[in-house]
Amino acid sequence: MTEQRPTADAQEFPPTLREVMLRGRWIGVLLLCLVVAGVFAWLGQWQLARAIDTDPPPPGATEQVRPLTEVIEPGQYLPEPLGGQKVSTGGEWVAEDFIVVSSRFNDGEEGYWVTGQLRVAERTALAVALGWAPTREKADAAAEALTEQGAVDVELTGRLIDDEGVELPPADDVFALTRMSPAALLGQWHDIEQLDVYRPYLASLTAPTGLIDIHSPAPVEKSPVNWLNIFYAAEWAIFAGFAFYLWYRLARDAWEREVEDFEDARA
Repeated sequence: MTEQRPTADAQEFPPTLREVMLRGRWIGVLLLCLVVAGVFAWLGQWQLARAIDTDPPPPGATEQVRPLTEVIEPGQYLPEPLGGQKVSTGGEWVAEDFIVVSSRFNDGEEGYWVTGQLRVAERTALAVALGWAPTREKADAAAEALTEQGAVDVELTGRLIDDEGVELPPADDVFALTRMSPAALLGQWHDIEQLDVYRPYLASLTAPTGLIDIHSPAPVEKSPVNWLNIFYAAEWAIFAGFAFYLWYRLARDAWEREVEDFEDARA
């Protein structure tokens, strides 16, 4: 019997992409990418949960007059949903602390506010914007008239507005104020030792004699959907997808190098 010989050597082939991806090294990298993607997915869910206010204030909530003490306490920051909230309060004016603030606009016209320190409780003060004047002379005259009245008791209704921040005064007048800031007014008030101060100020709805009512419309009601948070959630989802793409791209690059090496060796 004659022995049958093979007609050709067994042909060799380079590894497939699937074979490379199933190696232990790339399985480990895939598990790491799963962990990273899971973290990104959790962050996206966290952002998404905060993108929609499930308990928004009812429409017109800021127009319902509430007692000041029910809305905020001295020293607290004003929560965003309460910006422009109408409140009522009462107290006694500090006669020496009627101060004029410039660069105040009323229906688009620039002018001045007359502000005061209202003692709403023992050693507790609230900054109040009483009214608007078109000229500095009228504002100063109104402030002087209020000072002459002395420490009178008043009942006020107005809107709570957040502190506008402190701005450096001009060099020629270190006491000039261009922003309505209780923190800045505190530096010019009298008898402030151990004094508790409300962080927001009150824009009175009714101006005293000699001043014009401050134009203070209702705040624009915001959508319960926070689109910025939704955008961030979408970004985290993209990052999670990119983690898997990075694994695929690295594994494919390794496979392509092996194919090139195989072809070079065979050549």
